[in-house]
Amino acid sequence: MISIRIENLTKRFGTTVALRNLDLVIEPGELFFLLGPSGCGKTTLLRSMAGFYIPEEGRIFLGDEDVTRLAPHKRNTGMMFQSYALWPHMTVAENVAFGLEERKVPRDEIKRRVGEALESVRMDTYAARKPNQLSGGQQQRVALARALVIRPRCLLLDEPLSNLDAKLRLEMRMEIRRVCKEFKLTTVYVTHDQKEALSISDRMAIMESGNILQVGSPREVYRRPKRKTVAHFIGETDFIEGRVLGIDGEFTVVETGIGRFHGVLGDADSKAVAGDAVTLSVRPECWTLGHEARPHNTVRGRIGEAVYLGEVAQYDFISDGVTLKIYELNPRFLGASAEAGELVASVEPQDVVVLTA
Repeated sequence: MISIRIENLTKRFGTTVALRNLDLVIEPGELFFLLGPSGCGKTTLLRSMAGFYIPEEGRIFLGDEDVTRLAPHKRNTGMMFQSYALWPHMTVAENVAFGLEERKVPRDEIKRRVGEALESVRMDTYAARKPNQLSGGQQQRVALARALVIRPRCLLLDEPLSNLDAKLRLEMRMEIRRVCKEFKLTTVYVTHDQKEALSISDRMAIMESGNILQVGSPREVYRRPKRKTVAHFIGETDFIEGRVLGIDGEFTVVETGIGRFHGVLGDADSKAVAGDAVTLSVRPECWTLGHEARPHNTVRGRIGEAVYLGEVAQYDFISDGVTLKIYELNPRFLGASAEAGELVASVEPQDVVVLTA
């Protein structure tokens, strides 16, 4: 297992700055995700790690080795692309063996390692088939075996599941995590799919315009976003504008147009003083509907549109002209908009994230 270290990395394409002075450390054996909207720089960063792009400034280390200007084939990284890139005229076994043949590995060892790689992704019984005889999920497993067979120092995945249907994506998510942990591979995974990242990553980085906005575990990034951009990108949230009234113990007190809230700072290193304009972020599932009001963190209103999804209902909750999204598990108030009249929605202070400017 090796670490990956990025120091002050800058990459330009003409006048466009794709990466801006990035610093990042990925721990040995970690399954690390790069997320962000299209054009944020995540694929550029991955391809820089692989050696396909040479940065104008900064350095890239695999373990203790500076590989910034090393050719891709000398870095010994395994790369999986969105398109699978399998040779159509070759069998599954021949596709997997290709990288070893290029490295002049002895034939007996190639046969053994190809068998082990295919067995690890549960494709050993398909060794003689051609790619056009396989499903999309099976082709993806072959591409994974091909990346693993060279025994890479790290594995780099560029949106590997984007061509699969929803059911196969779910299956392959857990398969990729299983294989990476089984082989103890340091893995960097690029995606724009929040669910993929939240479900299988050890840590993640949220990127925008060539910058890293936040790095943390899935729980940290989801529950304590440091910026409005991060809160908006990961999951759904209600944004409520307000002004700071003061500090009450560990909580920041904020006055808004729909009530007074106690909350916690998303960025513990930031400061909020009385009079500051801030934005509150509250996840829809953190609200609780009822009839009893509290001194703070309570919003009065009524249910507007409602969508029933079986185990959960999604409500538009209307309060003083502001519409909040509220998700209720095991719905009690579904269809209550007519007869219930005014309801109150409340939220715990720990679930109100105060985002400073």
